[in-house]
Amino acid sequence: MSLRKFLYDLQYEPDKARPADFEADWEDAPLPYKLYRGLPAIGLSAEIPLTLENCPATVRPNLQTLGHLLWFTYGLTQISHSCMGPDYATPYDVKPMLAKRRFVPSGGALYPSELYVYVNFSDLPAGVYHYDAAHHRLVMLRQGNFDAYLARALGNRCDISSCFCTLFVSTMFWKNFFKYHNFAYRLQGLDAGVVIGQLLEVANRYGYQTCVYFQFLDRAVNHLLGLSEREESVYAVIPLSAEQDTTWFAGGDKRDAEDTAVSLCRELPEISPAHFVRSKRILPYPLLLKANQASMQESAQLFRPLEKEEEILAQGETIPLSRMERFSYDLASACRKRFSPEMDFFFHKITQYQLAVLFKEATASFAYRNDLDEEAEQPVPRISLYACLHRVEAITDGAYRYDSKAHALQKVRTGDHRFRLQQALSLDNVNLFQVPLCLHLVGDREHHIPALGYRGYRIQQMEAGMLVQRLLLITSALGWGGHPLLGFDAKACDEIYQLDFKRKTSLIQILVGPIRPRPHLQGGLHI
Repeated sequence: MSLRKFLYDLQYEPDKARPADFEADWEDAPLPYKLYRGLPAIGLSAEIPLTLENCPATVRPNLQTLGHLLWFTYGLTQISHSCMGPDYATPYDVKPMLAKRRFVPSGGALYPSELYVYVNFSDLPAGVYHYDAAHHRLVMLRQGNFDAYLARALGNRCDISSCFCTLFVSTMFWKNFFKYHNFAYRLQGLDAGVVIGQLLEVANRYGYQTCVYFQFLDRAVNHLLGLSEREESVYAVIPLSAEQDTTWFAGGDKRDAEDTAVSLCRELPEISPAHFVRSKRILPYPLLLKANQASMQESAQLFRPLEKEEEILAQGETIPLSRMERFSYDLASACRKRFSPEMDFFFHKITQYQLAVLFKEATASFAYRNDLDEEAEQPVPRISLYACLHRVEAITDGAYRYDSKAHALQKVRTGDHRFRLQQALSLDNVNLFQVPLCLHLVGDREHHIPALGYRGYRIQQMEAGMLVQRLLLITSALGWGGHPLLGFDAKACDEIYQLDFKRKTSLIQILVGPIRPRPHLQGGLHI
């Protein structure tokens, strides 16, 4: 199968991405976290702060604050014990379900992403570490100062020596392929994106400067971390700095044409640290490897910003939303309360102020620093927010596009679209007639492939995931629930929003509204 056809199926015909007779072997499921064996480890403080409010302007980097940042980003935070209800085939078979939760959502709670960190400050030996979420500790993979190596892997754009650490968000292919088969490729980009989104939010609370690099020499970075590219690959590199004047985007003249992934790999000895997966039988996933291979960049000369492209807009009524001050909330509290409901929504009218807060605060994440926009002022967001609204105060039922610059809604189509949206779901696990807000994140139908190659697809999914996490945090802070899902007919939703002539498509759907949490036992894993 060609990659073009593969990505088309992932977007519009997801049933073709998974064989009809495929069944996940839960008895042989992989662990939701990676465990290294026989390597030195440094424990991190379990005295996690209960709030992230009133932090100093910039917190001095040390081992304790790094541990807090990693835990709030991707640590194990809860154990949830619930029951899967009986189905028609087995009406008396109620199955208990134990899940280890984190502050970010993940399809099936499988968490295919892993976090690595390169540390270069005085509290611990300089080197590359894996964040062991299961034990809340750092496992050393490679000791030494790799400022120059990492800077060259990023095309000499970033002053790595002024950054106290650099985080790497990777994807382990098998961790959710075992359940979702080839559809895992779409999920993996979104999962990486929500982790990045959470990391940026936490780093911002500590006053750290960040930049997301989507373009880097993949094989050189994987080689530094000792990753086998048939199992795992880095998707994004995020340096963190406590300095305000860090250089993030050096000019193209500083990129050495001789710096290639192959030449950099020769400079460091290969490492292959042993790790435990648990699965005894790992199925092949050739399409995931093919897509990952096609996305790799071998030379820094390939790095480039993405040209600004204004969205083609339809003519329609514009509805200004309530003007307001920035909405303040405690990130730690919002993380603890976040819940992904299914049949737990109950209908309640939404005020226009609440809608304005949700849209305004969520789209503020478009302002993050990254190597696609570089130093561009007011970059045009690549992900747009659309919504089908029902019984929102002073707003007619209908489908709308949110204009973040004008803080206004642009009407696309009037009417109550809940029945049509319900029909577009692949599973009847949500009653949309109880949901006042049905949001869709919309992006380029070509997934930026003409400009960025197949790397553009996974970048688009990551940016969508970043906005998903932002939406879920604001939703939680408002006291609601948010449920992201991919089990919907993208073509039907594109038709509602008249996206064909805009060359756009619906990437993910998020249901938002008041909820009644289901009965379950849940315990926090922090002091």
